[in-house]
Amino acid sequence: MRPYVSVVVPVYNEEDNLRPLFTRLTQVLDGLGRPYEIVFTNDGSVDRSDEILRALHAERPREVRVIEFNGNFGQHMAIIAAFEYVRGDIVVTLDADLQNPPEDIPRLIAKCEEGYDVVGGYRRDRQDTWFRRNASRLINLVRARITQIQMRDQGCMLRAYKRHIVDNIATSGEVSTFIPALAYSLATRPTEIEVEHAPRAAGQSKYRLYDLIRLNFDLMTGFSLVPLQVFTMLGFVVSLLSGILVLYLALQRIFVGPEVQGVFTLFGIMYFLVGLGIFGLGIIGEYVGRIYLEVRKRPRFVVREVLQRLDDD
Repeated sequence: MRPYVSVVVPVYNEEDNLRPLFTRLTQVLDGLGRPYEIVFTNDGSVDRSDEILRALHAERPREVRVIEFNGNFGQHMAIIAAFEYVRGDIVVTLDADLQNPPEDIPRLIAKCEEGYDVVGGYRRDRQDTWFRRNASRLINLVRARITQIQMRDQGCMLRAYKRHIVDNIATSGEVSTFIPALAYSLATRPTEIEVEHAPRAAGQSKYRLYDLIRLNFDLMTGFSLVPLQVFTMLGFVVSLLSGILVLYLALQRIFVGPEVQGVFTLFGIMYFLVGLGIFGLGIIGEYVGRIYLEVRKRPRFVVREVLQRLDDD
């Protein structure tokens, strides 16, 4: 029987969380009274995650499907890979760390059944460090200012999508993308609901500070030209002010004479302009890098094996 709900779970070194997650998730999905499937993507785990996922598939081969990557390609590529295999009318994404409880899934499904094609979750009483919470607020603020995408909590991966949204994401072919933002750009009727958030049950977050910065660069450069436009305007203003300063220094030299003490001011201005130029080159480099990743046409991910048992098997 074709599943009505597909739950996608990216996995990277989550050996301590997989069994509790599976127990709670299947209890919730069994209670729906609808056919379902759970699609795990093993994103190159080096712990016992692969062994545990194989055991879960063996226990419930018709409900559990496992996609095995041959390396670590990142959370969003793991989700997109699962999007290429899901069969449900409603697709839910869920992290494996149990910070977003599976018990909230029926509420997301109910919203989809009301006619919304994308249902995002925003975390109540977020159980993260002070730095992570406030950095997220700042990033959400920047994203809201430079893109047309309005999300209250872009970092929450507990989300539900109608099938046509998932199909469009899977066939987009983008190498570097941010799935929640891409889904919102494709949606006709998006909405958000409040979901619970718990401390991580076991293990550590796989997102380092560098990963978070890279992810948000992908978000900003992938959905807006505003960074380039802002830098262009800033360059125009700085050039204008620099021209005024040069004119002022020339007139001062003619009518007052050279001022040796002002050399340090000139050095300060020069270093500022050099730093500004390097920053601008970095922004341009982000866009050029995205073009490079797209045009070289390398696989976004490589699937080593798929464990599945379909109805006709």
